[in-house]
Amino acid sequence: MPTASTELGRRQLLFVQGGGPRVHDQWDDKLVESLGRQLGAAFEIRYPCMPHEEDPQYAQWKPALEQELAALDDDAILVGHSIGATILVNVLAEQSTARKFGALVLVAAPFVGEGGWSSDQLRSPRDLGARLPPGLPVHVFHGLDDRTAPPAHADLYARAIPQARVHRLPGRDHQLNGDLGEVAAAIRPA
Repeated sequence: MPTASTELGRRQLLFVQGGGPRVHDQWDDKLVESLGRQLGAAFEIRYPCMPHEEDPQYAQWKPALEQELAALDDDAILVGHSIGATILVNVLAEQSTARKFGALVLVAAPFVGEGGWSSDQLRSPRDLGARLPPGLPVHVFHGLDDRTAPPAHADLYARAIPQARVHRLPGRDHQLNGDLGEVAAAIRPA
């Protein structure tokens, strides 16, 4: 049965915030605004505030994300920023779903695992790409001036998700300088 957004011809997009104090309302909201301006009214952007954003924990964010994912239509676009992207891709890799998402976009995502950040609660498997839903287009965007998650993390994702298209953006920081124009361009044809 079509949902209201489908009936209105709007495609759903889930944006998962990064972690840190007030990130949802004072940092990543600017990324969501940029994406909304670029994509226009054709998209319904969902931007939930994640639990305990100041100290993101996989065990707390996973059930919240699973609930958000279950509420989406087929062909919805998934976008995560920073640690939110890291958690999102790992949640997708752990679940089996019949839902067909339109694309997965990781923005300034730190890689947690061999060669990247270490964590007691999360470790991305070497075969991360093979664990994602088959046929899911994956884009990795990383600013080359990112001082939070080093640009080399994009290369780690390229190895772990060989089907991913990696976009290295010169002169861009962890927030991609507040401009998600390239992300929107990648999403439109998805």
